[in-house]
Amino acid sequence: MTRLLCHRLYVFSAFLVGCSLFLACSDADNSEAVVFFQRANLALKSGEHRQAIKFYNESIEKNPDFADAYNNRGLAKYRLGNLEEALTDYNQAIEKDAEFWQAYFNRAEVRADLNDLKGSADDLKKIQTVYQDSSYYYVRLGNLQVKQNAEPAAQASYEKALQLDPKNAEALTNRGVLYFNQKQYDLAKADFEQATQLNPKQHFAFNNLGLLLGREQKYAEALQLTDRALALQPTQPYYLNNKGYLLLRLNRPDDALKLIQQSLKLDDQNGWAHRNLGLYYLTQQVSNQAVTALKEAERLDPSIENVYGYLGQAYQQAGDPAQACQIWKQGANAGDALASEELGRYCH
Repeated sequence: MTRLLCHRLYVFSAFLVGCSLFLACSDADNSEAVVFFQRANLALKSGEHRQAIKFYNESIEKNPDFADAYNNRGLAKYRLGNLEEALTDYNQAIEKDAEFWQAYFNRAEVRADLNDLKGSADDLKKIQTVYQDSSYYYVRLGNLQVKQNAEPAAQASYEKALQLDPKNAEALTNRGVLYFNQKQYDLAKADFEQATQLNPKQHFAFNNLGLLLGREQKYAEALQLTDRALALQPTQPYYLNNKGYLLLRLNRPDDALKLIQQSLKLDDQNGWAHRNLGLYYLTQQVSNQAVTALKEAERLDPSIENVYGYLGQAYQQAGDPAQACQIWKQGANAGDALASEELGRYCH
């Protein structure tokens, strides 16, 4: 198993605005700015984010007070992962129009991603009345509350989102993650399945369904779902790592290693990928490298499932049973089920 993912909203529900042009400049400049703006919007909707940015640049050059263009350029930059630049554009949009509520909504997301949780909360509070009937607002609020470790509040927000729109696939996906964390696996599975039925491009839900089947040791079925997630997001590091884990369980270690290493190249701070790398080395009886990878996984996130259990196994395989028992005892105290099992079996 590895990390479940809450659905990120920016692809589906960050606000791309049309054109509300109330600008003090020549009609000719306005007209040219709008033409480039409309071209940019078409490119953005087609996923041509870099081309969209070029057109937004032209639009802003023609009219530097075009708040809508700043907002939409910020969205294009956000989708490319340029968070600081996106934030600058959202700030510019709000500077041009202090009641540009869509820009506050988008800025709340990027601020949360940059770990400015207070700033994100301030933006959401400012637009709360405006978006009191918006299902997507409550999903955004729930996502922030998850980051604030306020899961009961987040669940209430997702419930509100679904009350407003029962077909909000993002709300279903994210509520499913909370159910999973509460070990209510049947409820989680129901939410993920409904999310994929409502939105066949809901790659987060496909990924999470695969993880649930992996827990049930239905590895071949889980692999099919993970492949569906990867078909939609081929370079998502968590999905690559998840597939690597499943391939390990299906006794395809060489294929698994390639995917786990690819995942780590994309994100070397994912403790789950380090754990799976350690599991690969453990199955190949390369105990020293297994210890190194598993220690890194434990350093990054001690709550990773079975990390102490596998680390103890690696020490035992390396011929150090005393260290293995010490690690298993530590894991048992931390609630690691595999560590508890190994401690009872080997350490007396």
